[in-house]
Amino acid sequence: MTDAPDALHHFAKRYTAAWCSQNPESVAAHFAPSGSLSINDGNPAVGRAAIADVARSFMVAFPDLKVIMDRLIDNGDRFEYHWTLLGTNSIPGGTGHRVRISGFEDWKIGQDGLIAESKGQYDSALYEYQLKHGAAAAR
Repeated sequence: MTDAPDALHHFAKRYTAAWCSQNPESVAAHFAPSGSLSINDGNPAVGRAAIADVARSFMVAFPDLKVIMDRLIDNGDRFEYHWTLLGTNSIPGGTGHRVRISGFEDWKIGQDGLIAESKGQYDSALYEYQLKHGAAAAR
């Protein structure tokens, strides 16, 4: 395991900014046209429209969504993008609670320099707990 090359590190910074932009298509643009994103071993979202829908679901749930890039690790033919998500579920009908969840995406980068496959992981039980009780209660 080593730090990722500079070009990929800059790509990851732009990806992070896209998640903070409230523009789901900006997130999807970091994926190959037929790229895929799966979360916690769920069915993958395939293609930019489906990936934008996944990003939109988080952006709608958390209007103040902020993603922080924690680190990017080079594992040879794959990269681990580690992140922390912060946000308040303040939409109408939301819980009103703040969440702080960390996780990572295991990326396979295509020859076009975009994400061909991303397998995301985070603690879903902790996420659900924080939605109900808030991040401060999880400490």
